[in-house]
Amino acid sequence: MHPPPPPAAADDDRRAASSLTPPVRGGGGAVPGSAGDPRGSQPRFLGSGPPSASLPRGAPSPPSRTPSAAAPAARRPAQLPPTHTTLICVALPGLAISTDQGQLTGRGLEGFYRGGRRVLARCQVRVAGREPLPVQARMTAADRARFVGTLRASPDGGPDPDVVVERIRHADGTERITLYSSAPRPLRLPVEVSLGTDLADLGTIASGTAGPELPASVHASGLRWSCATGGAAVTADPPPADALASAGLLRWELELPPGGSMTLELRIRQDGAGPVRAVGRAATSPLASARAHGDDPRVAVLLRTSIDDLQALLLRDPAHPSDTHLAAGAPWRCGMAPAEALAAARMTLPLGTGLAAGTLRTLARTQLPGPGPRSGMLPGPRRDAGPHLPPGCTGTEATLLFPVLLAEARRWGLPEQTTEELLPTAERCLTWLRATVGDGTYLPDPQPGGPLRCETQAHAHRAALLGADLLDAYGRPGGAGLRQWAQELRIAFRSDFWLDDRSGGRPAAARTPDGRTVPHFGAIAAHLLDTGLLGAGEPAPGLLDKVQTEQLARLFGGPAMDSGWGLRGLGVKEAGYNPFGHRSGAVRVQETAVAVAGLATAGYEKEASALLRGLLAAAEAFQYRLPEMYAGEQRTDTGAPLPHPAACRPSATAAASGVLLLATLAGIRPDAPASTVMLRPVRSVPLGEISLTGLRIAGAPFSVRVGRLGVAMVEEAAAGLQLGA
Repeated sequence: MHPPPPPAAADDDRRAASSLTPPVRGGGGAVPGSAGDPRGSQPRFLGSGPPSASLPRGAPSPPSRTPSAAAPAARRPAQLPPTHTTLICVALPGLAISTDQGQLTGRGLEGFYRGGRRVLARCQVRVAGREPLPVQARMTAADRARFVGTLRASPDGGPDPDVVVERIRHADGTERITLYSSAPRPLRLPVEVSLGTDLADLGTIASGTAGPELPASVHASGLRWSCATGGAAVTADPPPADALASAGLLRWELELPPGGSMTLELRIRQDGAGPVRAVGRAATSPLASARAHGDDPRVAVLLRTSIDDLQALLLRDPAHPSDTHLAAGAPWRCGMAPAEALAAARMTLPLGTGLAAGTLRTLARTQLPGPGPRSGMLPGPRRDAGPHLPPGCTGTEATLLFPVLLAEARRWGLPEQTTEELLPTAERCLTWLRATVGDGTYLPDPQPGGPLRCETQAHAHRAALLGADLLDAYGRPGGAGLRQWAQELRIAFRSDFWLDDRSGGRPAAARTPDGRTVPHFGAIAAHLLDTGLLGAGEPAPGLLDKVQTEQLARLFGGPAMDSGWGLRGLGVKEAGYNPFGHRSGAVRVQETAVAVAGLATAGYEKEASALLRGLLAAAEAFQYRLPEMYAGEQRTDTGAPLPHPAACRPSATAAASGVLLLATLAGIRPDAPASTVMLRPVRSVPLGEISLTGLRIAGAPFSVRVGRLGVAMVEEAAAGLQLGA
């Protein structure tokens, strides 16, 4: 098997989506199963294994774009194939991408994929020389879809169809085609399946530069294609009566008795690869099969679909098969994105700590050694930050998230041995934080001349407090210094980053090196509410004081930010607002979920409940498979959220957000080392009574019910786990 090269596309940099350049190999080399994100141009590492350093040690830093600098001349954007109307079956490293017509025509992104390469582009069925009329297409699970078509085969049967053609398409490379007859007499039907492929990689297909279909050869009970980079084959059961390589055609003569049926099965395989074995479908899946029930029936479907999508996005580290992590999303980002993998693992802690452990171990192996200013960092690509700021470094975000996830996973019951194994990596992350801050107050941008970002200070403050708590728990030095710096940061931030005005003020998005503020307000400020969990179920202090937090809640609850479907990435009155802009107006599910959890923790239930109901309504409109983002258009009584044509769906952080939202309603705050759990439910019960079963705390099942009066009751828990006051 020849793995596709690692991608060069940047995380979410849709403004640079025109530069669909050939992938650039990174510092750590490629791994099988990598797939690119052709939506941008910054280097990134999205293989199915651990990521490489996007900025190798000793390499010159790319030029920084300051808020006042003129933007470079834009190139004409390429028209990416739209994904919002496709059905995407996912069982990584396998994908099957279809339209609602059922036929795979080879146009756009259609086809079966394995490890980022299209192994079959075209699969068209004809019965008695005609294509069935499509009548229904729907996802039946994260990894499969069902297509139904009809036709009239009897010459005297009237207008009613008497043959139903059902196609069950699996991401593992299997398609079952079943014909059902309701004709009053036996039918003899010729069935033809026309097949073809280009064996192109996803980035090439997205850029519109894929070559023509390859010639086929007859192979066993099917057809085979090959090129310099590999090959693929389709086998059929039962074997076809005829196989025509020149036409790419398999043909059967089927006899259907009255009321009878017949099934054909196609198996698509890449050379050197067996059937796709999805990590999430294995008995060792790290995610608990939790369930939700309640007055609002949507909660059950949301949690079930979220877990299903998360399982479909699970990947193994090829060098360490016991370690699993989440791919960022399909179809563009079917590999590791460090910051998002950590964020999603953190949001799914109520489903167990196994995913957190695998993600932390995988990323620990990528930590940059010393000496040097990046010593202790986790590598990560640069991410576009919208029209008012230069791209940000997700490596910084990942480095700060590592000790946070480790500390909170310990509270949820991560085994002590695993915590101690990962503690040195967390210590090096915290050492990098203190060394990078130095004698200053704020954590600077890694690029020379870059701004001091609001959300970076929030991530750093949380890492310092939760990291100090973790160090103290294991008798390691450094906790006092981290707390002292965090206190100094709080004092300075509340003055330097708060912009007073007649409406009550707002946090600045950033400060430039010369002290100017970047005043534009958007959903990224939600990270100021995400303070993290300390011992005894207590949230850590936040960067904002009580008055500022109340004002932030008011802003998030106002019409400029709350679209009715979730938080806009940028307020409607801000310069550069674009309802489809991924950082300038679109609703990003992760940021809205973080805001809901933070507002609820801070006691602003009205605003939290409004955002929660908006996200749930959007989830229903998207059949509960939430995309990573969608347009920030204002909700109307008869409207529906507008999909973003380039959004990943499923998305790891969007699916994990469903878990976070429902856990927030119950207000679960565990402290497994102290054998306690506190419950602080949303007492206004915005969705009525809700019951969550099959969660995990301390490695054991945990179930909780929140009644209509806002009182939470534990119904199942580990032996010895006590309900805290």
